[in-house]
This record gives sequence, C-alpha cells and structure tokens, in this order.
Amino acid sequence: MDILSVVERFGEAPAGAIFGLITGIIFGVAAQRSNFCLRAATVEFARGSLGPRVSVWLLTFSTAVVWVQAAELAGLMRSDEARMMAVTGSWSGAVIGGLMFGAGMVLARGCSGRLLVLAATGNLRSVVSGLIFAVIAQMSLKGALAPLRDRLASLWMTEGGRNMHILDTIGLPDGTGLGIGIATALVALYLSRRNRIGVPILFFASGVGFAVAVGWVLTFGLSQVSFEPVTITSATFTGPSASTLMFFLEPNPVLDFDIGLVPGVFVGAFLSAAVAGKLKFQGFEGESNMRKAMIGAALMGFGGMLAGGCAIGAGVSGGSIFAGTAWLALFCMWIGAVVTDFVIDQKGARVAA
Repeated sequence: MDILSVVERFGEAPAGAIFGLITGIIFGVAAQRSNFCLRAATVEFARGSLGPRVSVWLLTFSTAVVWVQAAELAGLMRSDEARMMAVTGSWSGAVIGGLMFGAGMVLARGCSGRLLVLAATGNLRSVVSGLIFAVIAQMSLKGALAPLRDRLASLWMTEGGRNMHILDTIGLPDGTGLGIGIATALVALYLSRRNRIGVPILFFASGVGFAVAVGWVLTFGLSQVSFEPVTITSATFTGPSASTLMFFLEPNPVLDFDIGLVPGVFVGAFLSAAVAGKLKFQGFEGESNMRKAMIGAALMGFGGMLAGGCAIGAGVSGGSIFAGTAWLALFCMWIGAVVTDFVIDQKGARVAA
C-alpha cells in the first residue's frame, strides 16, 4: 500500500481512520472465525487444561510477535517510537490494573475485544457490557475516576521517562524477539495438533496476530509522511472504545486510527458471522449473570486504562514490541482471571451443588 498516496487523497486524519478501519476489519474477521479470547484461555488453564482455547491464544500471541519483529527488522516500523514505549510506564498500574482486568473479563465472560466481536453477532449482553466498559474507560481517562487512576499509576513508574524494552534492557541482540516468537509459535502448533485444531482455525488465529502487525506498520508509515505528529499504535480497545464513544458525543470530533479501529472490528465480525450464518440475538441468562457482567465490564474499563491497555492492547500489541509494563500487565491479567474463575465460578459451582 502506498501510504503517501492515501494521505494525499484523503488527508492525514482521515487516512489514519482508514488504516484503523482496515486493521479492525482484519481483526474482526479473524477473531470471530477463530473464537480468539484471552478469558476462555485463562479459564481453560485454570481448570488444568492446555486445550484448544490456550492453543488459539498462544498462536495469536506468537504470530503477532513474529510479524511485528520481522517488520521491525525489515525497517517497516520502530518499536521505540510506539506510543506505549515512548512514554513513562507504570509498574503499579500494570499490576493493579492487570489484576482488575483479568477478574473483570472472567465476570463479563469476555475481554473488551471479545465483547465487541460478540456484540457484532447479536449478543446483547456484550452490547450492554461494552457500553459500560467504554463509559468507565472514559471516566478513568478524563472523568471522575481519572485522579484515582493517576494516583495508583504513580506509585511505581518506569525510569528515564520511557517504558522499558525487555530485550534491550537485558542486552539481547537484534533478532532475538523474532526467535522468541518462532519458538512460541512452534509450541502453539504442537498444542494445536494435540488438540486437533483444524487448519481454518489456525489460519484465522494467526490472522489476529497479523492484524496487530498491520496496525503497527500502517501507523508507523503514516507517521513518516505526515506533517502533524501521529501516534504509532495498533489494536487495543480501552482507549479507542472511550474515544469512539466521545466521537459521537462531542460537537467537533477528530478522526484518527482509534476512531476507525472499533467500527472496523464490528464490521469485520458482523460480515464474518453473517457469511457463516452465526448472527443470532442473545440476552442475559438471569439476573446473577447480568450483575456479574456489569461489574466485570466496569473492572475492565478502569483496569485496562490503569494497566495501559486491555488484553489485546497490552497483552498482544504491547507484548509484540516487548514493552515491559505490557508483559507485566498480561501476566497479572492471567493471575486475576485464574483466581477469579477459581473463587467465583469453580468454587461457586461446588457450593451450589
């Protein structure tokens, strides 16, 4: 794609939105077809299994690392210029926010990205949860919850005014990230074969990781030809969900990558589900599930903003560029999800029985 010609034809801001739309459509189609979901993977892991959900998540994560690291070696992007890497990170935010987000996605039965994909297929539970998530995220960014978020984030920050690049800090050579991605992908493929996952699912699971790389490459390319500063970013849903909500509420909204991303995921997932005959209205299954979903969405909204990203933004996009706080947040999301599943779902089921 000739990024300069797109900018000259549509303008810088609309071009950013177009690139977000492209990234989102790829993500939406791939996520809907592969059933990619960090919550499902963590629950499966919590119950003692390295089954198909873990395999799909691991393949997505590893292919994102492979594509992104290969793109960086080819000069198509530079991770040190990414928004997540170029600002001070918060270790305390990664821990507290990651734990909250992990707990929230179990209660809501899906991370923020998964809720958006399900909403596109007619899941009304996900629509309600997604709206709550977006509102709380906006409140945590600029509203009533922003002071609390700032206070918690400032407890323990990264040094030097930047986030920590794990591989550079350790002093590992160029290409190490690509090697880690390939090794992890081999493990994912082994687990996928053991769980008898078909080629179409493997293809679309890899497609989610590819979408992350597309986002990084397009926004980096845009930054190289734009006169105005451009945020180098990729797929994430905490900030973009809040931004998309405000886009329709503010009198003079501004287009950018984030504004195109969320509609793109919705469109991609909707079209994919329509082609597969998977469009179906679904509601809440009882008052208890509705209450848990609403609480979970609120926890994800605040936790994701505090952690610097959601299960996709920190867990896959941030992980693919080896941002220190992103890896810590992802680790804490797994812990929060596993503990919540054990305490709320597994233990609760035994008590009910």
